[in-house]
Amino acid sequence: MESQPMNFKFRDPTPSQFDNPKLNVYLEQYWHAGPPVLRGVDAQKFCSDWSKVYGRTAPMKLEIGPGNGFFLAGMAELDSNSNWLGMEIRYKRVMLCARKIQAKGVQNARITRYDAWMVGELFPKDSLSGLYTNHPDPWKKKRQAKKRLLNREFCVWASEALKEGCSWRIKTDFEQHILSVIEHCEDLPFAITGRENDVNQNGAPWELDIVTNYQSKFRELELPVYALELTRI
Repeated sequence: MESQPMNFKFRDPTPSQFDNPKLNVYLEQYWHAGPPVLRGVDAQKFCSDWSKVYGRTAPMKLEIGPGNGFFLAGMAELDSNSNWLGMEIRYKRVMLCARKIQAKGVQNARITRYDAWMVGELFPKDSLSGLYTNHPDPWKKKRQAKKRLLNREFCVWASEALKEGCSWRIKTDFEQHILSVIEHCEDLPFAITGRENDVNQNGAPWELDIVTNYQSKFRELELPVYALELTRI
């Protein structure tokens, strides 16, 4: 997760590079799709100037792991003055996000296929005006902890990629994510500007928000969803 990479490590293979590309119908759809799909290889070309993707210069906001795109498309509609990008690795989820964006009719949102562990390749220092991580994989077992995305390295990257005064917002059903991020960020240029131990009961600790699909599921189960906002100082 280098903040200023010299070379791109992420590879976006074409269907011809797979032995049986037709086994995944979303693979073909992905490679034949136009906007709002932004192929990973194309994101690499435009990451130095995102205005070429959106046709305008605007604050850049990133959601990592948008799932089916409900939150991404909804926020792009609510915050039309920003450019929004979702980052997913699975072909199916990329295409589901694209459909949600198209259904909303928003022009300021894109979805790219990229590995979140290599996010620093696309977003170096002072490149983001907002970062969102909703319900990242918990990997709850101790032996799985190294697989959690919200580790020290990710926090360091976030502290560099976000512009001063801009925020990283986290929602999760796994409280350890919140506790770990707070610990990782103790010596980083972040201030805790919002925290909530049960978003479903008390709402998010920030104004502009959308209930995610996972959040709705946990509400039905009467289980808490935790939230944290860190602002770059």
